[in-house]
Amino acid sequence: MNNVRVRFAPSPTGPLHIGGVRTALFNYLFAKKNNGTFVLRIEDTDQTRYVANAEQYIIDSLNWLNIPYDEGPGKNEKFGPYRQSERKDIYKKYAEELIANGNAYYCFDTAEELDAHRKNHETKGKTFIYNWHNRAKLTNSVSLSKEEVEQRIANGDKYVVRFKMYEPENNTAETIEADDIVRGHVSFKKEILDDKILFKSDGMPTYHLANIVDDHLMEISHVIRGEEWLPSLPLHIALYEAFDWQAPQFAHLPLILKPVGKGKLSKRDGDKLGFPVFPLAYTNAEGEVSRGYKEDGYFSETVVNFLALLGWNPGTEQELFELEELVKTFDLARVNKSGARFDPDKTKWFNQQYMQQKSNADLAILFAEILKEKGISSEEKTIEKVVSLIKERAVFVNDFWDLSNFFFEAPTEYDAKASRKQWKEDTPVLMNELIAVLEGIENFNSTNIETIVKEWITGKEIGFGKIMQPFRLSLVGAMKGPHLFDIAEMIGKQATIDRIKNAIDTL
Repeated sequence: MNNVRVRFAPSPTGPLHIGGVRTALFNYLFAKKNNGTFVLRIEDTDQTRYVANAEQYIIDSLNWLNIPYDEGPGKNEKFGPYRQSERKDIYKKYAEELIANGNAYYCFDTAEELDAHRKNHETKGKTFIYNWHNRAKLTNSVSLSKEEVEQRIANGDKYVVRFKMYEPENNTAETIEADDIVRGHVSFKKEILDDKILFKSDGMPTYHLANIVDDHLMEISHVIRGEEWLPSLPLHIALYEAFDWQAPQFAHLPLILKPVGKGKLSKRDGDKLGFPVFPLAYTNAEGEVSRGYKEDGYFSETVVNFLALLGWNPGTEQELFELEELVKTFDLARVNKSGARFDPDKTKWFNQQYMQQKSNADLAILFAEILKEKGISSEEKTIEKVVSLIKERAVFVNDFWDLSNFFFEAPTEYDAKASRKQWKEDTPVLMNELIAVLEGIENFNSTNIETIVKEWITGKEIGFGKIMQPFRLSLVGAMKGPHLFDIAEMIGKQATIDRIKNAIDTL
């Protein structure tokens, strides 16, 4: 495929929802698969909703996920600027071009006048649509004389520019046809579409005009975006035709649905069910913090992997993909039309799989930071060994402490239920005998301890549970943890004996 150029064009109005992240990911994968360029463009034409730190948040999110943009703000600015607020003069020029060639017109209707028309239609059980039916009856350059229009503009009257979608008298095509890579062939009847505003009274373009002009000037070859933009497709195609420009190929991605399977996934769903919907944590102007996948302990590879499989399938049973594999395998033709249900439990499963793939050394570095926060310092090799014993039971690195705290701190409390069940009347006597056995072990490694202790238990002709269960309770404080003799080796002979003595004294 020649000269593939795609763009991710978010609005900087707050944190980046994972639906937007998936759009960015699919654009990135498609670009890399076809040796193309992944462009970031900031669509900040809606200044009323603009949030100052949102742009940096978007960039930080893409970088954390290892899907950085090739071209955009501050990077390879071949077609800059890449913020639409810095391109206002460009859009005004093209809006005026559409007016000059009869494809757009000035509208001077006030908000009050339009509201009155809507209410009038509602009383008749109709819906007010500003289009070919009524444009000649409203206050615009179609109904006013050229002189009146010029006078109003000279007087500083506020106006918007609307696109002339359909004119039956011109014998133009009554439908707009398009081939969507995901949806297939789609068509729209012009007569039921409204004349959308292209240029607002505040001097800013609407999304529709700005995005068409930018896609053309930035030589975008494929527009890959969410299905919520599908209703805008006829207008966008009509705009390309009005400018006599070649339209890019379009692909509209399915929605990411709530875990229950109905409706679009929202932040509220995450808050309610306890999972993040943003890549990174975000603090808004009121100081409210929204959770992020990074801060919740997910690996960036996890997020990329599970998002790739929301709405796309590789055609095989494979579920775990490295980013390079996704690039090689990704195909827009295998993107589904129907929405993809978000499964919070599956995302945890993915994280657990990536946990197992990571080296003990890498995980130990992450765990060392948690230990440092708790005021615990330990040798690198010790932490690595602990990680090797517990990581299979962990979903997140944040789980490591609860799974291994007994390696670093002797228990001061004992699980009440386990104590009642495992600590019998004769247990102190048996535990004192166990201490004597442990004191006699010179090579205090897991295998040796296990062999000697089990031989002793067998020789006493008692059940293993009478020793092993209170032994574990003494070392851990609860009936949990990895192989008991591994724990004993890790904490050492003296600590093992001290913990058993403390349990005898306490219980």
